[in-house]
Amino acid sequence: MQQIMVMSIKRKLVMIIIVCFGIMLLWTGCGNSFVSTEKNTLIYGSGSDTQINPALYEHGEINLLIFSGLTAHDQKNNIIPALADHWDYDEEQHQYTFYLRQDVLWHDGTEFSAEDVKFTLEAIMDPDNHSEIASNYEDITDIEVIDKHTISIMMKAPNVAMLDYLTIGILPKHLLDGKDLATDEFNQKPIGTGPYQLVEWNLGQSITLQRNEDYYGKKPEIERIIFKIVPDEKTRAIQLKSGELDLAQITPQDAQNLGDDFVVYNLKTADYRGILYNFNCPLFADNRELPAALSYAIDRQAIVDSVLLGNGEVAYSPLQMGIYHNPDIERYEYQPEMAKEQLERNGWKYNTEGIYEKNGQKLQFAINCLEGDQVRIDMATICAQQLREIGADVTVKVQAEIDWEHQETYLIGWGSPFDPDDHTYKVFGTQKGANYNQYSNQKVDELLQKARETDIDAERLEYYRQFQQELAQDPPFTFIAYANAIYAGKPNIQGITTDTVLGHHGVGIFWNICDWTLQDNAA
Repeated sequence: MQQIMVMSIKRKLVMIIIVCFGIMLLWTGCGNSFVSTEKNTLIYGSGSDTQINPALYEHGEINLLIFSGLTAHDQKNNIIPALADHWDYDEEQHQYTFYLRQDVLWHDGTEFSAEDVKFTLEAIMDPDNHSEIASNYEDITDIEVIDKHTISIMMKAPNVAMLDYLTIGILPKHLLDGKDLATDEFNQKPIGTGPYQLVEWNLGQSITLQRNEDYYGKKPEIERIIFKIVPDEKTRAIQLKSGELDLAQITPQDAQNLGDDFVVYNLKTADYRGILYNFNCPLFADNRELPAALSYAIDRQAIVDSVLLGNGEVAYSPLQMGIYHNPDIERYEYQPEMAKEQLERNGWKYNTEGIYEKNGQKLQFAINCLEGDQVRIDMATICAQQLREIGADVTVKVQAEIDWEHQETYLIGWGSPFDPDDHTYKVFGTQKGANYNQYSNQKVDELLQKARETDIDAERLEYYRQFQQELAQDPPFTFIAYANAIYAGKPNIQGITTDTVLGHHGVGIFWNICDWTLQDNAA
């Protein structure tokens, strides 16, 4: 009897183990584990996307894979041909003529033509579409389709940045003509001419790309790339260790704890961080002295050392990472007593709580951060502490969404890896597309306009030097640091370049994806 009972217990244990194993398989199959068993597949830890459309939305590493522009950037960020085989420039007429490749197909098999280029640029420039990048193309006065494979772009003045801006992904006219660009289902089912095409999108979970077998350029070696949505950088590090990810951008702190099973790429960027002051907010609209005064209270080197672990450098200008930067400007080095002096000179006085106050208004605000970006949250936390030390009541708020109009400040990130017009004209120009804090300075506007409309190098250099001087005197941000992009990947990934300066959010690592290989997917 005892033996029968023992055998019965054993059978029950076996059944329990089988059931538990089955549940584990189901759990894995539902995508929570996400360990790929497919060969020649790269799983990349990505931020969240809800719409993919390069004509409307600037951000997105995935754009480089699905879409192609007339031009592209090489390893050194120089302009090279892409959909345009070559081009001419008429200096007197300020006119580019592009001669397009004749071997390009859209992912749906339709032939690419000059009509697609005209449609895309006009869509960007159409104010009804509210494109984030519209101000990049303000100098265009006319676009003429000469024939199926030739297109002419006329400008009101020279603009040497235009070749950079024509790296933007071109859209298919045959799928979007007459549609509402912002709401069309194309944004969830994008069709491009790039090296990869979208085959599956599980919203909030993953985006699967398949190699484009008809790609006009070098065919990629990697067959599939899965963008697994993992907005939180610390979670990406955990999923790298568990085998759920092959490659991801992570924090410097997490990179130190990965061990020897991964290759860590410490890549230079033109990506800076700073405190954006919202001039929609009465505190900053009525007290324009605050950004400059508060900038003296931030110990930037301490932030570079403690948050970035030395993987970056102190920032004082938006153009430090290129040849146009001006080192001879006010850098707002850490001087907390100077911050107090500046405040008191402008009428701020300590109240009974030890907080500065002026005309009954406290020096009180929050630094907002988007959830999932631990580096920004850590920077904001240190900045808030340092500002409290001089008498400002500053807190940190971590938000799911950005409220550009109503928030007081934000831990911003921008970068200009290519032409200096990029992320300056549209960020600091009055009422331009990426001027999210309503900053307005007439002299800044004039200098940026002159700089974009001259092709004489010495003159451009002087305009940008003056621009940085004026921006330092009337700062829209407290510049904090340039941050290196820290990527970690499995050692089987080959082809990643380490000397390419990446852009905003560290975007650009996939610039040469067609040269990447996976030596052993099981590694």
